[in-house]
Amino acid sequence: MTVPSLDGRRFRAVADVAGGEVGTETIFTYHQDANEIWGTYAGGSVRRGFLVGTLDGDRIDFRYTQLNLAGETSCGHCVSRITVLADGRLRLDESWEWESRPGSGSSAVEEVVDAT
Repeated sequence: MTVPSLDGRRFRAVADVAGGEVGTETIFTYHQDANEIWGTYAGGSVRRGFLVGTLDGDRIDFRYTQLNLAGETSCGHCVSRITVLADGRLRLDESWEWESRPGSGSSAVEEVVDAT
């Protein structure tokens, strides 16, 4: 599947993530150069987060590291599948696991489109 570029697109979690620190107030901004993916995120319990990885078809494989509001750092691994929603926005269905502490789960983020 060929998916649209993620470069400059912003995403928000569709629900608070059980076992994680990402929530509906967390905003992700993605960047892309060919199959290289990177991004930043913040909001809710996350003060600052970074991700970097690769894109293969509709699959993103990346590592993330973040700082929470309590001043604690943590890191992990995530694999996401990209789908195009009926309205043209992108959705990332994610399977993630902490590498710095116990825990894993699944989540989803959807593209945020500013109203004009």
